[in-house]
Amino acid sequence: MLRRARSYYWWCQIGGWMAFWLFSTLVSYMYSQTVSVSSLVERTVFILAGIAVTHGFRQFLLRRQWLQLRLDRLVWRMLLGVIVCSLLITLLVDVYKYAFHLMTPQEKSFQFGRFFSIFIIILIWSLIYILWHYVEKERRYQFDRLRLESMVKELQLKTIKSQLNPHFIFNALNSIRALIEENPERAREAVTELSNILRNSMQAEKAETVSLENEITMVRDYLALEMIRFEERLEVKFEIDPETLSLPVPPLMLQTLVENAVKHGISRAVLGGRVEIISRIVSGYHEIVVRNTGQLSATYSAQGFGLQSTRQRLEILFGPGASFQIENADAHQVEARVRIPLSQEPAFAQAHKTFSI
Repeated sequence: MLRRARSYYWWCQIGGWMAFWLFSTLVSYMYSQTVSVSSLVERTVFILAGIAVTHGFRQFLLRRQWLQLRLDRLVWRMLLGVIVCSLLITLLVDVYKYAFHLMTPQEKSFQFGRFFSIFIIILIWSLIYILWHYVEKERRYQFDRLRLESMVKELQLKTIKSQLNPHFIFNALNSIRALIEENPERAREAVTELSNILRNSMQAEKAETVSLENEITMVRDYLALEMIRFEERLEVKFEIDPETLSLPVPPLMLQTLVENAVKHGISRAVLGGRVEIISRIVSGYHEIVVRNTGQLSATYSAQGFGLQSTRQRLEILFGPGASFQIENADAHQVEARVRIPLSQEPAFAQAHKTFSI
């Protein structure tokens, strides 16, 4: 899409300036009934200068993100930019004429009429470019909005609310909606991240186990979306032993642990906090630790946190050797720890292979 947009830009840029070259040449011929070689060359120099300067102006607009500004703040900046571009083009043409001794005595002094003509041309170029930008921006906005509406309908049809915290879905959609105007590129990335989470959660229903690598990928997308909402209040740290990436785990187990860490830990802390995700091999066990800022309340229960299913699935899949516990690690952190015996094959391994998302 980016390559296509660049292609459209260059076709319009070169085509527009060439059309102006032909139009100005035709008008000159109609008035003087003749066109000299020197005037054609001078007009060509003007067109090349126009292409170079306006392209540089466009690059400046994109780098400074002027087109993301409100209209009232954009107008005076654009007028200043048009004046500078007009002066540069005038200077380039004058340098060419001076170098080849084509400058008339009248042209050796500043001519406001000629400068004003160039100013009007660059102003028209700027208005066309801004109009094209806002039309394209509106088109992308409508496309993103349709994608969001489609995703909401998909959520309703697939009843994903039974797999993922519905508050997260709505928070993610609201965060993406706010980003559409502020940072369209990040909004598109966030839509992709949310789409990955929803797709993986639906596919996980078909598997008894998934690889840890798939769970980590889903958790990274989830945390990337939460970081939009919490910004600097959420810090994430991964410590993953590469040897554990292919090991089987219950689908959505790690997602559930991390989601609870954010919901019951980070969201309740005024200054936010950190979520650490650790996967390692310890004494014949695959150990997964999710550590987060916060403290368990005095009335804590596993059912209250919605984690009872994690303990049940571990026992069914990996036998009594698998364990799950959650407790206060110290005065400032909560730790959820899962231990899966490496020697224990999943109970369904003979009937179902580990599903790769």
